[in-house]
Amino acid sequence: MKYLSDYTEQANSELFEKTGAFFAFGNKQFEEQKKDGVKYVSLGAGLICPKGKAKEIFKGLDESRKKGIELDLKENGKENIIRRELGNHETQITMDCSTVIDVLKDYGISEIEIKAGFQFFYQECVKNDWF
Repeated sequence: MKYLSDYTEQANSELFEKTGAFFAFGNKQFEEQKKDGVKYVSLGAGLICPKGKAKEIFKGLDESRKKGIELDLKENGKENIIRRELGNHETQITMDCSTVIDVLKDYGISEIEIKAGFQFFYQECVKNDWF
């Protein structure tokens, strides 16, 4: 099953190419990728962009995420997405669905749906000894 990042990766890469943004996790990487004469700002998490492009990047990332969520729901459905995220967040071990609730908020998936899905997911984990 695909993840949200699989649906957004191409659009995000095209956005970064178009705007001159890149990831750098240290001075060496920054020096290797920067263009002479361009002033840069950090957007966090290693994302660097030319000054004045931040709004365009944030808007593009938001649009990419919305389209990615739409495709994810269409291809995988709510139940499979809930199960995927419950597994990714190892809720069978933590017994805490709060991170999944936060992650799936933009999907329009409710806390009630996630907690109901957890009951089935947990039973599956017990049956298969996924601890």
